[in-house]
Amino acid sequence: MNLIDKNKYKADFKKELDKFANKLERYVSSDDGDWTVKGFIDVFKNIYTISADTKIISKILEIHIFPQLLKFAEDNGYKIVFAEKQNWYPDITFVDSKNEAVKFALDIKTTFRRNDKTAGFTLGSHGAYFKERDKNKNIQFPYNQYLGHYCLGVIYSRTVASEDFPETDIYQVEELQEERDTPNKKVGEREVTTVKNLKSITSVIKDFDFFAAEKWKIASDKQGSGNTANIGSIVDIEDLKNENGVFSQLGEEWFDEYWINYGSATMVKDGKATKITTLKDFLEFKGKADLWDKIVSRTSKKKTK
Repeated sequence: MNLIDKNKYKADFKKELDKFANKLERYVSSDDGDWTVKGFIDVFKNIYTISADTKIISKILEIHIFPQLLKFAEDNGYKIVFAEKQNWYPDITFVDSKNEAVKFALDIKTTFRRNDKTAGFTLGSHGAYFKERDKNKNIQFPYNQYLGHYCLGVIYSRTVASEDFPETDIYQVEELQEERDTPNKKVGEREVTTVKNLKSITSVIKDFDFFAAEKWKIASDKQGSGNTANIGSIVDIEDLKNENGVFSQLGEEWFDEYWINYGSATMVKDGKATKITTLKDFLEFKGKADLWDKIVSRTSKKKTK
């Protein structure tokens, strides 16, 4: 595939993905910004509230938007391939129905706001499949078969702090009851609270921001977690939404080379052998200190001086 065709496929996919992300807030939110999911229900019409645990929220959000992802694929002429195993990359592969050489990787990334301005994700491994790009270890298709690697970002606010949110509340809702129903007062040893309608139940999360971004454009030069080989994202929310990451002015090639060599390339600094874990050091190591002014700062939206 020539560069012109590749760029056109990428531009078209990103344009439609942006439009899709912009619609999702209305799909998952009520008029007041609360998540429309209130809990899960059993056959006795007991509604159990959801834990504020990020892993639980993430999984339920994925299930919630799953029908919309299927529609997005159908509307844009793509088949969907899901990761065969839980820890494989990516979450979803989009394969063009008319040209199977056209593949896009999409990971769904969810996180809560740390404050009004910051949030962050991990963006996948910089280990085996990232380095050995023609292999299929822990990846659905070899990395180099994808035309582009994208994130569907979901940022939300917690209604209350995770440790304070009641994880065992059980409700019955009057609007769901029929005349012959006898309201439950207890489930086991737990009390059941009766409310008038579903809106009376506090949503565990609210105030969503959805955005689509090419992975390299929102990457930082730091790992996302200390004990695994994950690429960290930038943390400024506006920069995330605008794809204004550390590498965004340098290009994807520098993102690839930096993260392939992260923690393994070594330079002599102050007379000592030092593993390279900053982009500034890596560019100096490569004899490209003249590119320092293209490094976008992680903290100020300005280029590093």
